[in-house]
Amino acid sequence: MPKQFDLIVWDWDGTLADSTSMITNAVVQAAEHVGLPAISSESARNIIGLGLREAIHALYGDISDEKAQALASQYRVNYYAGESEIPLFAGVTEAISALNKQGFKLAVATGKGRRGLNLALEHSGLGRYFHATRTVDECFSKPHPQMLFELMEYFNVLPQRTLMIGDTSYDLQMAKNAGASAIGVTYGAQQAEHWHHLNSIRQFSDFTNLSQWLIQNG
Repeated sequence: MPKQFDLIVWDWDGTLADSTSMITNAVVQAAEHVGLPAISSESARNIIGLGLREAIHALYGDISDEKAQALASQYRVNYYAGESEIPLFAGVTEAISALNKQGFKLAVATGKGRRGLNLALEHSGLGRYFHATRTVDECFSKPHPQMLFELMEYFNVLPQRTLMIGDTSYDLQMAKNAGASAIGVTYGAQQAEHWHHLNSIRQFSDFTNLSQWLIQNG
């Protein structure tokens, strides 16, 4: 069966890595540590996928630079304390390897910073499979389409041959803004009610079914 797509772009947190709870706790605890108003776990989950600066603004609006920097610094301390222990979802390594062998171009577009993504790729052992990556350090935060535009240009792949896979509205809106197709997953940070209106071509509630579909139909 001919491939539908040439380039598959993955979000990282909540899509490949089972990091939602750890990130949520890191945000909630950082806010408490620096004396900002308490935030709910649901609010913290809903900003996963944004760049850290954009996430802080979404949570607290125009707080002082001092408070924003303190929150960002404490979040990083909390996050990096546990980053090396974040597991991949079951079957991720096998699926990414299989897709690589099938000849798909594989990339990552993430709201993580470059340091965080590089550490994640190293700890997970997946770095060898991804041919290009983009982080919020190099590009505008999702849902701006810059990450996808740069990846499509790098691989010389048209939007209609590009698939974005993610767990938040920011991922799917970025794909829509770039003219690419998207798949949404509900096992990460957000449920489908947050992004069903963005017309993903498919949605999956577990990684196993997603990977099987990609291998058979991607």
